[in-house]
Amino acid sequence: MRIQTRSSLRLLLLVLVVTSLLAGTAGCSGGGKTKVTIFTGGTAGVYFPLGSKYAELLNKYSDGIDATAVTSGASVTNAKAIGTDECQAALLQNDVSFYASKGTNMFDAAIPQLQGIACLYPETIQFVVKASSPIKSLQDMAGKNVAVGAPGSGTAVACEQILTAAGVWNSITRFDLNFAEAASAIKLGEVDAGFIVAGAPTPAIEELAVSEDVRIIEVPDAILSKLLSSGYSFYVRQVIPAGTYKMSAQCSTVAVQAMLCVRSTVPEDVAYDMTKILFTKLDELRSAHTKANEIKLEAALNGMSLKLHPGAVKYYKEAGVTIPAGL
Repeated sequence: MRIQTRSSLRLLLLVLVVTSLLAGTAGCSGGGKTKVTIFTGGTAGVYFPLGSKYAELLNKYSDGIDATAVTSGASVTNAKAIGTDECQAALLQNDVSFYASKGTNMFDAAIPQLQGIACLYPETIQFVVKASSPIKSLQDMAGKNVAVGAPGSGTAVACEQILTAAGVWNSITRFDLNFAEAASAIKLGEVDAGFIVAGAPTPAIEELAVSEDVRIIEVPDAILSKLLSSGYSFYVRQVIPAGTYKMSAQCSTVAVQAMLCVRSTVPEDVAYDMTKILFTKLDELRSAHTKANEIKLEAALNGMSLKLHPGAVKYYKEAGVTIPAGL
């Protein structure tokens, strides 16, 4: 009986030791490295190849990071996944991260764990019409049929913000269409204009431009000023070059930004390495996708919609980047 009791005690002690060891390694991988799962987007988009290459660079150049990039539902999904610790880093749009931090629009509650690393490249605001359309300005959309984006999307929210600033949101007839559906509806004459938020040139518009001459409607300085003064600090100026979609002249519009964010629980030294590797290994990152050519250290905080992670702050100070108040 005494032997059985001692055996039971030994077994209990062994279980407690193993449990303690497992708890101590949660969130870590072999060799004391910090595991960083990076949520990206669909395999046909920009986020996945860019995020996959970035994970490869983190593993190559940091002794303390074990990174893995996985495909996901993109911005909204990624923000929520950081909140639940399903991932520790993610690519998403800066307007979506803004809503996530506030718990507005497509988010039922704030996600306070979101912190910023860097803004990467513009996701361009594009109001598309046929070249023959009488619509020459945002105000000309009053009374027209407009594809505003998929229901519940960041695209649809941005369309409402911009057309509200232009004074025409309540006078348009709205069609809840995604990018491909919007391009098709323009071609068939079912809508007068389509609203698309994506890196330019955008495949859906390029495909439309094969059979139809198209124009992008300007978003002037006055509208950008209204957006910024309304608290939408994530919008930045963007110019679509002449020749894009076979257009004869450049078009001035605005953009939100693709950005890299992390969970606030990521250790400072890890976030520091993530920021440093992002900007010191850009030549290698550019091999993954041409959009990486637009990533620049001097523009990393343009449109930043989240509080910066302390590790990112440390790198920016070392690199001589001025950090705006509030970040």
